[in-house]
Amino acid sequence: MAEIQIKNVAKRFGSYQALHDINLTIADQEFMVLLGASGCGKSTLLRIIAGLETQTEGEVWIGGRRIDHLPPRERGIAMVFQNYAVFPHLTVFENIGFGLRMQKLPNDEVKRRVERTAELMHIEQLLGRYSGELSGGQRQRVAVARALAMEPDVILMDEPLSNLDALLRLEMRAELKGVLAESNTTAIYVTHDQVEAMSLADRISVMHEGRIVQAATPVEVYRNPAERFVAGFIGNPPMNFLPAASADGGKWQVAGEIYDGPAAANGVEFAIRPEDIAPADTGLPAKVRLVEPLGAHLLVTCDVDGTMFRAILESDLQVKPGDMLKLAPQTDRIRWFDSSTSLAVA
Repeated sequence: MAEIQIKNVAKRFGSYQALHDINLTIADQEFMVLLGASGCGKSTLLRIIAGLETQTEGEVWIGGRRIDHLPPRERGIAMVFQNYAVFPHLTVFENIGFGLRMQKLPNDEVKRRVERTAELMHIEQLLGRYSGELSGGQRQRVAVARALAMEPDVILMDEPLSNLDALLRLEMRAELKGVLAESNTTAIYVTHDQVEAMSLADRISVMHEGRIVQAATPVEVYRNPAERFVAGFIGNPPMNFLPAASADGGKWQVAGEIYDGPAAANGVEFAIRPEDIAPADTGLPAKVRLVEPLGAHLLVTCDVDGTMFRAILESDLQVKPGDMLKLAPQTDRIRWFDSSTSLAVA
């Protein structure tokens, strides 16, 4: 079992607080993604789990054993970095087997593990080559294979696909989750790319300013963001927000339209995703500012009551800048956020 428990972990660098009281449990064999913008603390948290940083406060447990006092080599983990770290003077076989040689495993066992992980990563035909003869995608596969060959309880990945071009990232994403599921390994994956997070994760922990603001499945994070930050960070384009004025009885006026909403004591903001809107005879009055054809659909940027508002509409819709539209939100997809706390309001 390789359940990971992060208990009340905080990290300070002098007067700067990088992490604030992080509590997170990652199930055995779960694929957890730490998602957030640069500087949010996700890599710092990963390095604390790996033993490359020491937390200021708190504890880290793996498989029921406290490990934050142990050196990295005794934690039962393997790590894949952003920059591959493939040794240029060694063949692919020797790179994958490097950690196994350091553990002084028998040659037969080294050969078995190297060949097995190379087959998992579809690089078995490259075992005799040197890194200079490999593409970027092939080098990253070698780095992942080297980590998997250690048969770790936990594999940590710090933005391992960010140096690859878009097509290679797509290919690697398609394979990586299946490979890790087959290896029965608990995985923590750090990224700022929400597409990677949504496509790979069993659960996503969204981080902001050193805190985990929501930890849930990709669908839950997307459809029911717990905070305004999550709603504005997840999605491309992100959620639209409009101010709402109380119309009494749990009803709220948004850009002149009345919608049922929460009976909140404080003010609220109305939020809707761009794909959950459609042109109609009645709805939010919108003046078109920009139309971007994106193949299967149009991304239309509008002005709604002085606020920028985006809608994803059918590609055959005849619309141009300057047009006036009525945009009707899908009512069961409307979300509300407290204006004071930014928390979601039911």
